[in-house]
Amino acid sequence: MRKHLEIFPVTGLPEIAAGADLAGLIGDAADLRDGDVVSVTSKIVSKNEGRLTTGTRDEAIDAELVRVVAQRGDTRIVQTRHGLVMAAAGTDTSNTSPGTVLLLPVDPDLSARTLRTALKDRYDVNVGIVITDTLGRPWRNGQTDLAIGAAGVQVIEDLRGTTDSHGNVLAVTEPALADEMASASELVKGKADGVPVAVLRGLSDAVLPAGEHGSGARALVRDAELDLFSLGTREAARAAVLQRRPPTGPREVDPALWDGLLVDDEDVHIELLDGSVGVFGDDAVAVGMIAERLAVLLHAEGYGVTVRTGPGSEATVTFGSRSR
Repeated sequence: MRKHLEIFPVTGLPEIAAGADLAGLIGDAADLRDGDVVSVTSKIVSKNEGRLTTGTRDEAIDAELVRVVAQRGDTRIVQTRHGLVMAAAGTDTSNTSPGTVLLLPVDPDLSARTLRTALKDRYDVNVGIVITDTLGRPWRNGQTDLAIGAAGVQVIEDLRGTTDSHGNVLAVTEPALADEMASASELVKGKADGVPVAVLRGLSDAVLPAGEHGSGARALVRDAELDLFSLGTREAARAAVLQRRPPTGPREVDPALWDGLLVDDEDVHIELLDGSVGVFGDDAVAVGMIAERLAVLLHAEGYGVTVRTGPGSEATVTFGSRSR
């Protein structure tokens, strides 16, 4: 258990320009010690790496995203090429010239490794690096800083298999240490104070030996296929109707999945077949509606699914493993 943590703002840094000696500026301004963690706002890393583009913010978002997660009006939550899910792909138009947009670093983990190595070579100090950006969170108002890049720090603390103070075995507990470092450092950096760097002291147990950079912040990114909330509500509904994938292999199904589907349609019945579900009734429209609703239910559970209408009042919903 960590008993003591200190967080220091690094003040007096100049405006960072492309190609600036970032390691030298930070190292000269901060009293760095072995085991410290240096938290650096991504904006100055992006400026240092020349990640400034011309055009509109919408154009920049289009260039940076790999998929849209949710959209309401002009607000877009997207996944970036880094795997990050965030508003506006992390682009920024504050404190930049009109007509320009600041993008996230191309590879924040590489940026962190480069800075860590430079600080070690120049100042002979073994520190961890966390590169931070501001994100909103589902179910919570406000924003907080999270780690988008890291080097030389343990980004996740795996406590699974250990016991708590009552002897209970922890099954899923994995604190996101790098994110906690990022959020803590924001308390002294602030959004409007012009302090883009902070030093955290007291986390030496989470700092890796010199030369070992660790997994980086990429390890914090959950694969979209494993994310229970990988789409917004509207986008998930549209995907269930418009973006179904055909089945590619056998997969078992529990009929309880469609319990209650026929409550208001007593003249329609469902029969589970081998790899498909037959929908039958006297009313072709009612049969088609039930088949489509069944397909949506199966899609929502991760099945590949197709619907085929047959002669008369029947339809077949084929299901199975979903293609990727």
